[in-house]
Amino acid sequence: MTNRLIRPVEIYLNTPPPDPDTPRPVRDSQVTFADLAEPQSQNVAGTLFGGVLLGFIDRAAAFCAMKHAGRPVVTKSFDEVEFNEPIYIGELVIAHASVNFTGQTSMEIGVKVFAQNPITGVERHTNTCYATFVALDDKGRPARVPGIIPETADEKRRNEAGRQRREERLNRSRKRTRG
Repeated sequence: MTNRLIRPVEIYLNTPPPDPDTPRPVRDSQVTFADLAEPQSQNVAGTLFGGVLLGFIDRAAAFCAMKHAGRPVVTKSFDEVEFNEPIYIGELVIAHASVNFTGQTSMEIGVKVFAQNPITGVERHTNTCYATFVALDDKGRPARVPGIIPETADEKRRNEAGRQRREERLNRSRKRTRG
């Protein structure tokens, strides 16, 4: 065995990506992450620090985007994030991530977050947010991604809402570049 350092992205670069002209079912890339809200991650109010939760959401969404694109991805943006319910230390934090919409090189990932009492199993919905990711080729440039096949009524609704949010994001971007 050689003592060669391996860059983390090399594991992705050695696997051919899916054909970007062949849409993929949403279910094929859905991801669920879970982690314990621990004391070292608490804020001054004694609940989970918002920045820790954002990092958790970003990782769940990134893995969902990587599964769909079959390539490394980078975070482009987060839409509005509201912390609607506190997550208490000792609760299980669960993030469900799913591709809502795809463009040519980008994907909107919806993430729904729950806090669960690990003893009773009772869950509370704490957050929902949307993150946009861009797939990268082996030179670090944007790469085409497959479309999605929304199969359920909920997936179809999320796809249409994602399309509308993308248009709103593009309009905001155009306004910023015009001054």
